[in-house]
Amino acid sequence: MMNIMKPLKIFLSSILITLILSSCGIYKKTDQRGVPSAAKNKARENLKTGSGNSINKILGRNKGSGNFEFSSSNPLWRASLEILDFLPLATVDYSGGVLITDWYNDSQDTNESLKITIRFLSNEVRSDSIKIIVHRKNCINVNSCKISVLNSKIKTELTSSILSTASLLKKESDNKKK
Repeated sequence: MMNIMKPLKIFLSSILITLILSSCGIYKKTDQRGVPSAAKNKARENLKTGSGNSINKILGRNKGSGNFEFSSSNPLWRASLEILDFLPLATVDYSGGVLITDWYNDSQDTNESLKITIRFLSNEVRSDSIKIIVHRKNCINVNSCKISVLNSKIKTELTSSILSTASLLKKESDNKKK
């Protein structure tokens, strides 16, 4: 009697597990009437719905749904990096459109440091496409620092040099395309 109970328990357990798994949605019946039968029809259906794999998706060249340009094609971005290349960068976020330098001093005045933030508002090479904020930190000692925003000659010089470099880069890239 003991010899029959063990295989019976295993058999009933396997039937119970099969019923539980089939009822929880792992096995899903499909209606073959709605599925295209030929490979070309399947490919056409995948293109319509945006599913499936393509060579561009596999190679990572999928552009996605947004209009997103690569950073090397944006002349304002490239010009800003070129102009600020001597400064240490704290935050560089192309997708967010922000470039922030670290605190920098030129060793002439050890109590004063500058930090520059550039926000990219558009990809066009125009004066209203970027917003530059220059912060100044003036420290009396290590624990006593005052931070203020400068609207000075530095900001206007940075804006003009970035825009002029960006326009040159844009002309250069347009000439390469022709």
